[in-house]
Amino acid sequence: MEWSEVEIHTLNDAVEPISYQLNEFGASGVSVSDAADFYRERGDQFGEIYALERSDYPENGVIIKAYFLKTEEFLASIPKLEETLRNLTEFDIPLGDFRFFVQDVDDNDWATAWKKYYHPVQITEKITVVPTWETYSGKEGELIIELDPGMAFGTGTHPTTQLCMRALEKYVTPNDFLIDVGTGSGVLSITSIQLGAKKVLALDLDEVAVRAAKENIEQNRVAEHIEVRQNNLLEGIEAQADVIVANILAEVILLFPQDVYKNLRPGSLFIASGIIEQKAEVVREALIEAGLTVLETEQQGDWVAIIAQKGAEA
Repeated sequence: MEWSEVEIHTLNDAVEPISYQLNEFGASGVSVSDAADFYRERGDQFGEIYALERSDYPENGVIIKAYFLKTEEFLASIPKLEETLRNLTEFDIPLGDFRFFVQDVDDNDWATAWKKYYHPVQITEKITVVPTWETYSGKEGELIIELDPGMAFGTGTHPTTQLCMRALEKYVTPNDFLIDVGTGSGVLSITSIQLGAKKVLALDLDEVAVRAAKENIEQNRVAEHIEVRQNNLLEGIEAQADVIVANILAEVILLFPQDVYKNLRPGSLFIASGIIEQKAEVVREALIEAGLTVLETEQQGDWVAIIAQKGAEA
């Protein structure tokens, strides 16, 4: 088989929406190389796995690489793909000095290329996400989540995922029932069970994400606590949860605040992330209009997470 590699130079803030669009166009794998990762200070507990090569990282910004089967259909879609990515600026997503390249690659190159950029990530003092192919020994009491995201979203490296995980650590209580909307790799569902939740309903419209989530859930030995289902947001879901978490784009969150309200028990919480800073107020107003009370807003870089609550008397 022949493959094409799409290489995009952009900013970290654009990684998630660009990755989303690449997958929508049929990418069979996505890797991210961020200049900031090379210089970021890391604790000694991670050891030699952080002996990184400078040549693997861009001089500045981020390089995203995606791999597509080289078909006539893909080749015809290249102009539309580039146009779609450039038009992300219309949603207030900064692209920086955006550059777009396409080249042919060897069949064996893309399958594991992205893995060299993905290492253990300490999210909090308590939670660390570790690639399944890395050897890592955590300290006593540390929650280790083993992950192979494949083509799905959620490695723990992006600020939106980290904001969600920190919120889950703060708010999840024993025996909680959670709904994870847009589960991706399943990392937030796994985190919730690790933190003491009793059960999670993990939803994603993408069948590839559903498959990846199931594999990661099995890997972390929590399958008996998590049901993974292919589903469009909360459509058709009747169950009420103690916590609903959604790490998806602001434009998608705006599609279902009323459903969130319906699927929350009185006094329960909605953790919404994937929100670029410029869209935070719009999302906040939509949640309030739906009947929720915004408890707090957390920010990491240009990304925002909003924690809102359904009234106890609702």
